Amino acid sequence: MPPLSEAIEKKLAARLHYYEDLGIRQFYKDPAVRASAVDASPAMPVAPAAASRVSYEEPPLPKTTSRPNPVVRSGSSQASPAAAPALVLPPRAAAPSLFDAVNKIPGDTLLKIREDLGDCTRCKLHKTRKNIVFADGNPTAELIFVGEGPGADEDAQGLPFVGRAGKLLNQMIEAMGMRRQDVYICNVVKCRPPENRLPEKDEIEKCSPFLLRQLDTIAPKVIVCLGACAAQTLLETNRGISQFRGQWLDFRGHKLMATYHPAYLLRNPSAKAEVWKDLQKVMAVLGLEVKKGKSA
Repeated sequence: MPPLSEAIEKKLAARLHYYEDLGIRQFYKDPAVRASAVDASPAMPVAPAAASRVSYEEPPLPKTTSRPNPVVRSGSSQASPAAAPALVLPPRAAAPSLFDAVNKIPGDTLLKIREDLGDCTRCKLHKTRKNIVFADGNPTAELIFVGEGPGADEDAQGLPFVGRAGKLLNQMIEAMGMRRQDVYICNVVKCRPPENRLPEKDEIEKCSPFLLRQLDTIAPKVIVCLGACAAQTLLETNRGISQFRGQWLDFRGHKLMATYHPAYLLRNPSAKAEVWKDLQKVMAVLGLEVKKGKSA
């Protein structure tokens, strides 16, 4: 057999190092197997699927003239190379829940939660806020609306949903046959994010335990998440709201429904019909009469 060129030798060496890094060593370190691999050119072992997680790019094999594999007759002492062991990666640890450390507090009250929140400086939002926007509504409500965070009007008045989006929410509540004072309204964060941007992860982590205590204390029949931020926070998901909007989900034993935020409806009025369908499902659970032709 003529000697291999230097380029081919380098490519073969790179190929062998690739399999060695994957933990597959036996098929070429054994002299007999190595000889058959060069002389008979059998098919190289295929790396298991899990190996795709390893950050190596498999080098291409050199182009050579194919040779037929030798025929192994019955009774022959020639043995086939042993199959490469499967590469097993350790399972990833489950990500800790944002609410793992927040347990129901016996005898907790909304007044106590507000006192514990205090003149909050736990995150950077306190530097630009005017007022903490805690909540508004009925402390024994069967229905809670959870929004994203206060806007300019809410920051000025210290109440949630009092701007244009708040007026539309009031219309939605009235279309359900209820009044604003019948429900409870709050947000994921209690201080206005600058320029009405989305709350950031660290801000949500600092503020959401107070939201959770509010939900546990009131223990409503239904929680309606207004917008993606509220839904993703409570459900601890990055999925888009359109993937689960209008579906009944569970949150700590409460029925949860995610729907579009009133601010989104102001920009996209055609989505009102979808939100009305969601609210009708909520009405059915609350035992409210659905009147034909009436919508927000």
